[in-house]
Amino acid sequence: MRKHTIALLCLSSLSSFWLTAAELTAPIAVQQPYTVTSANGDRPDPYYWLRDDSRTSPTVLDYLQRENDYFAQYSAGYQALTDKLTDEIIGRIKQDDSSVPYNKGDYSYYTRFDTGKEYPIYLRKSLKDGTEQVMLDVNVLAAGKDFYQVANMRVSPDQNLLAYVDDTNGRRQYTLKIRDLRTGKDLPDQLTGLSSSIAWAKDSKTLYVVKNDPATLLSTQVLQHTLGNDVASARQVYEEKDNSFYMGIGNTGDNNYVVIYLGSTVSTEMRVQDASKPDSEFKVLAPRQRDFQYSASHINDRWVISTDWDAPNFRLMSVTDDKIGDRNNWQPLVKHDDKVFIEDFELFNNYLAINERSDGLRRLKVMPWAAPDKAFYVASDESAYVMAFETNVEPNTDYVRYVYTSLTTPASTYQLNMKTGEKQLLKQTEILGGFDKNNYKTERVWATATDGVKVPISLLYRKDFKRDGSAPLYQYAYGSYGNSSDPSFRSVALSLVDRGFVYAIAHIRGGQEMGRQWYEDGKLLHKINTFTDYIAVTDYLVANQYAAKDKVFGMGGSAGGLLMGAVANMAPEKYRGLVAHVPFVDVVTTMLDEGIPLTTNEFDEWGNPKQKAYYDYMLSYSPYDQVAKQNYPAMLVTTGLHDSQVQYFEPAKWVAKLRTHKTNNQPLMFKTNMEAGHGGKSGRFSRLAENAQEYAFILNLLGQTK
Repeated sequence: MRKHTIALLCLSSLSSFWLTAAELTAPIAVQQPYTVTSANGDRPDPYYWLRDDSRTSPTVLDYLQRENDYFAQYSAGYQALTDKLTDEIIGRIKQDDSSVPYNKGDYSYYTRFDTGKEYPIYLRKSLKDGTEQVMLDVNVLAAGKDFYQVANMRVSPDQNLLAYVDDTNGRRQYTLKIRDLRTGKDLPDQLTGLSSSIAWAKDSKTLYVVKNDPATLLSTQVLQHTLGNDVASARQVYEEKDNSFYMGIGNTGDNNYVVIYLGSTVSTEMRVQDASKPDSEFKVLAPRQRDFQYSASHINDRWVISTDWDAPNFRLMSVTDDKIGDRNNWQPLVKHDDKVFIEDFELFNNYLAINERSDGLRRLKVMPWAAPDKAFYVASDESAYVMAFETNVEPNTDYVRYVYTSLTTPASTYQLNMKTGEKQLLKQTEILGGFDKNNYKTERVWATATDGVKVPISLLYRKDFKRDGSAPLYQYAYGSYGNSSDPSFRSVALSLVDRGFVYAIAHIRGGQEMGRQWYEDGKLLHKINTFTDYIAVTDYLVANQYAAKDKVFGMGGSAGGLLMGAVANMAPEKYRGLVAHVPFVDVVTTMLDEGIPLTTNEFDEWGNPKQKAYYDYMLSYSPYDQVAKQNYPAMLVTTGLHDSQVQYFEPAKWVAKLRTHKTNNQPLMFKTNMEAGHGGKSGRFSRLAENAQEYAFILNLLGQTK
């Protein structure tokens, strides 16, 4: 067990936690002996005392507040710039805006934002008489709360009830509530400590939710609740014993089945129940096996399945309802292509629509069931773009909705006639503030990694940009979990680009931009490829005069924050500044502790440090462990006190260690949002203000005040 020798300090001795010699002297955390033990080696951790699982320790909270005060003092010097950026970024948003409605049952559903309001309003309109009804006004629900989020909602099959889950502190532990849409009042039924998943049975009185373990926050049980019954009597219909699996619940697109989704990094399983028979047993679609993944949806008495079975980039297969339970009954539908990764698909009575990824770009393919040889792609005129499905809830239609976007094109919702190939623009997000897409250019270039692999880069800059090696660069990446960083429109980025920046997205290994192997080559014992790819992108952009070598800024969040931490240790001289949001930086200690939320789910992503090979490899890049006596770039680090994904104490410890090791005077700023979690603040304007704060930090380093 770990040796815990931290002494309790009374508030009167708090002055020992920081230096106060000058107004802008940074807080210096006291060091207390502590040893993190493991079979593969013991490591001293003098800042372990910053971990307080209850989030109530006056000592810890006061220290975090001192860090916040220090940042407030520093940023006060350029507050006018922050305010200007905030107004500018918010000023591009059309405040009174609505989503494109979609029809389901007797209603048309849509979302609206009102001028000056932080949160959405969810509405529907009767297709019979045009009457509009407010289902949820999140502004009303959020009133008086520092944080509020409605994470999911589902209308009952009879359209009379709305089940929704909300969160009041950002820790992603949700409460289920049910609103009677006939009265506008919430029913007394409430279940707490849940994930965000919801499913309905066809009787419109049986609901399914996923219960979380209160300590690890792992999703462990599927509960079935009958409206009107005591919530304490909710029936457990499934329990997951393997703590490496995540779990969710939902309905198929045709609403004929309730589905339990189970997934680890390398394995998945689906259990299905006839939605008209809530008392029946869940049946396994195909038993889980290691290194076997699949997902499925249902239409016309059969399941269509996307799977990596003998297909690293996934292929599509199908099976009839009466033959589920054994993958050997699956029939081929769309074959595997080693150059094309199948991202997603939508099912229609007469068509199959596929969202593919090739050469790092997402595109749409439409295939008629009756004539597979007449499949076609939706064309684009840009070199870097994204196509992804919009809401498609009606299978008996010739139309598929999708969103098209690029770094120069705001999100545009299209409706494609799959029979004729004609497409109709339903809406393009309006960007205010004088935006003209013709003033900007997007480009796709390729850097060469240390092992010779070509890494794609998406660039955005103004058309009057001169490639002469003088421009500042803002370089973003993520590079983990197979999550791809698509080149979609980002209106906030215009505040940097209009000030002469080149905005770059580095599509580094660890994502799936170039297919499944791109992910495999950036995890476990190949993780360092992620970091060296990022540095190679920087080197390419500087060498090819897209950027000045002394004006390079990097940003990443969560696992992308780990990227920033690793890069800061490996190549600090290449960056003028780095921004790390909610960074996962204490890799080994976190992965050794199975009591921390989400740890056991991540062993196949990062490795299990109880095994020496993984312990040694993870230790070799863990940002907290590899902090050295050297110069570091200017850094802004953020976290949320209630973060359940990356606990606040990881960045807190990392910053504390950096303060005692860095050998230069570049600013190191640490800001804790005391009311939020992993995603930051919940309101739309509050989030944009956080973007402005980040950009002001960067621009101030360059001496820009406008």
